[in-house]
Amino acid sequence: MSTDASSAFESSLSELDVGCTRTDAAGFPDALRDVVEGPAVGAPLDGYDVSLEGTPITLDPTPRQLQNADTGVTPIGRAIAEYGSLVVESNAAGNEPISLYPPTHVGVVRESDVLPDVESATGYLSERFAAGKSAVFATGVSSTGDMGALVEGVHGPKTVHVVLLADQ
Repeated sequence: MSTDASSAFESSLSELDVGCTRTDAAGFPDALRDVVEGPAVGAPLDGYDVSLEGTPITLDPTPRQLQNADTGVTPIGRAIAEYGSLVVESNAAGNEPISLYPPTHVGVVRESDVLPDVESATGYLSERFAAGKSAVFATGVSSTGDMGALVEGVHGPKTVHVVLLADQ
């Protein structure tokens, strides 16, 4: 991933009032500790150089644990720099509900998985969709203006934070 895409992503997140912590694998536990409030639930970070094992984050949460969680931590398949969007992929670990139900969502994304724009993501997404997978594009906190004034956090997280992992 280019430095330009990473900078654009961080700028887009800032415009959305989404926090972003850039770290490497060694700093990941501290970065996570700074942004996660318990009780917390999460999905495994398979394929990452970091893990949620050994943290106070419950993996494979029950419906009650998910309902009572203050924070949900998920891996992010891809991110779109232009809009500050997170591509939350469906999987058996429950990425989508873990990212949507708790009041705070912490998305963990590798720098190399940040793409400049939606067009850059089409090939990747086409392969995922052809394999029967789905994904949610999440851009900032949830919001709706259906009934008049814009209201945030009605049907999803009220706070979003991204942990951006530097490539090794």
